[in-house]
Amino acid sequence: MTHRPPQEQAATARAMGHVAYQHCETCGARAAFLRVLCPVCGSTDLTVHHSAGRGVVYSTTTLRTREGARDVSLIDLDEGVRVMGTVAGVPPEDVAIGLPVQGALDPEGGDEPRVIFTVERDG
Repeated sequence: MTHRPPQEQAATARAMGHVAYQHCETCGARAAFLRVLCPVCGSTDLTVHHSAGRGVVYSTTTLRTREGARDVSLIDLDEGVRVMGTVAGVPPEDVAIGLPVQGALDPEGGDEPRVIFTVERDG
């Protein structure tokens, strides 16, 4: 069995519009950034999975520039990995820790698209 490089696996996931993460079959660790070795145990037995994109805001900050303000947040995904992204559709000042969000890759993000999250509303 041949293993595809992590960059190739990540590119494939992005092309399909997914946020990819890895699961170590040896120790059970999960990692948001695809790599060759498990960051916990050093195993090469890593499998790539696609996140459903649901999570909650872990940390957030508002970046202010001449062009305006934008949010940058760390999101804890339901699958147990933490990713960086932007919460869109609400003013950056309204993004709060614990806010439930749904994410997807920014279709206009180029080679390294960022994850854009929207607030998940009840019912």
